[in-house]
Amino acid sequence: MLKIKSYERVNSIAEAYELNQKKSACVLGGMVWLKMGNRNISTAIDLSGLGLDTVQELEDEFVIGCMTTLHDLETNAALNEFTGGAVRESLRHIVGVQFRNCATVGGSIFGRYGFSDVLTMFLAMDTWVDMYQAGRIPLTEFVTQKKDRDILQSVIVKKTPLKVTYLSQRNSETDFPVLTCAASLIGDTPRTVIGARPGRAMIVEDAEGILKDFGEMTKNQKPQAAQDFARYAAEHVPVGSNMRASEDYRKLLTQVLTRRAWETVGGMKK
Repeated sequence: MLKIKSYERVNSIAEAYELNQKKSACVLGGMVWLKMGNRNISTAIDLSGLGLDTVQELEDEFVIGCMTTLHDLETNAALNEFTGGAVRESLRHIVGVQFRNCATVGGSIFGRYGFSDVLTMFLAMDTWVDMYQAGRIPLTEFVTQKKDRDILQSVIVKKTPLKVTYLSQRNSETDFPVLTCAASLIGDTPRTVIGARPGRAMIVEDAEGILKDFGEMTKNQKPQAAQDFARYAAEHVPVGSNMRASEDYRKLLTQVLTRRAWETVGGMKK
C-alpha cells in the first residue's frame, strides 16, 4: 500500500528540488505506477501547477514538459509528422486512453522502467533531458545513470533529420510488451534500440559497421544489411525470461523485430 504523510503542490522547481532532497520524499508524475507499490512517502511533491504539461515546437527542437501526458504525445500532430507516426505507434498499445491521460512523459523517462515503450522510442531520436541541477544531458547518457534527487523538467527532441520506426510484441493488446524495438537514421547515423528485454532499453552498438552508410545502400544491399544486423543484434543483446516470455523467445523476437524495423526504415516495408 502507498502511504503519503504530506502533500505539497509547489510553486517552483526550486521549491520542489529542496523538498525532494529528503530520501523519503517523492515527485509525483501521473501516479499510475507509483500507486501500485508499497512505499511510505513523507512528502509527495506535485508539479502540476508549474505549466510543465505542454509540447512546444521550436525552430530546431521539441520541448516536452515533464507533466505532459502520454495521450498528449500520442495525439500531437507536429511530433507525429516529424517521426512519421512512430511516436503514436509507441504509445497506442499502453493500457488504454484513460491510463495514457494520466501517465506522464517525465515519470516514464525518469523511472527508466524496463518495460517502457516510451524510453525505447525516445532513445531512438536525438533526445535530451533537462534536469534542474545538471542541466541538459543526452538521454543516451541519462539512461545509464543511477537515480538521484534531481528533477526532470522537460524532454527535448532535436529536429535532426530523422527516419524512425517503432515495433513491439505483446501477448495481448494492452499488456506490457514482451519486447520493444526502434530503428532510426539520425542524420546519417543508424541507431537500434531494444527494450523490455526484460530490462531497461539499450542501444545496440554496431561494432562491425553492418549498417554503416545504410541510407546510401542500394535497394539490393539494404535487405541483406537488415538481415545481417538482425542476426548480430540477437547475438549481442542480453535478454532474459519472465512470466511473459522466455529468453529464447526474446532472442528470436530481437532478430525478427530488428530485421523488420530496418526493412521499414530502408523503405522495403511500410
